[in-house]
Amino acid sequence: MESNEFLHEIYQIRKRLEEIRLFDRDLPFNGTEMQMIREIVLAKESGKRIISSKLAKILGVTRSAVSQMVNKMEARGVVCRVADATDRKIAYIELSKGALEVYGQMKERMNTFLAQIQKRLGEKKVAAFLSSANEFIDT
Repeated sequence: MESNEFLHEIYQIRKRLEEIRLFDRDLPFNGTEMQMIREIVLAKESGKRIISSKLAKILGVTRSAVSQMVNKMEARGVVCRVADATDRKIAYIELSKGALEVYGQMKERMNTFLAQIQKRLGEKKVAAFLSSANEFIDT
C-alpha cells in the first residue's frame, strides 16, 4: 500500500473510532473526565489517594489541564480537594458519592456495549484487534 493511501486509511479509522458513541451526549462526564474518575476510583479501591500531578501523568496531560478539569468538576460537585493532614501543600482529589453512582452507571453501559461487540466479533477477533492496535502504536 502506498504511504498516502495508508495515511488516508489511518485518518478514516480514527474518524470512525471517534464517531462511536459509548454514551449519550446528555450524560455529565466526557471521556477524559471518565478516565480521571476511573483513576480516582482505582486509587480508592487499592486503599490509596491520588493527587493532581499523578492524574496528569496517568492521563498524559499537563498539571494545569488537570487543575482546570478538577476546578470545573469541583464546581459541579463531582470532586473535591482534600488537604493532607500533615502537609497542607498536598491536596487529594476525591469523588462525591453522587459522582461515584453516575460513574458506576456509565461504566455498566460501556461494559454492555463492549460485550455486544465482543459477542458479535468473537473473542479471538477482539484479542487480535487489540494486539495489532497495540503493536501498531508501539512501533
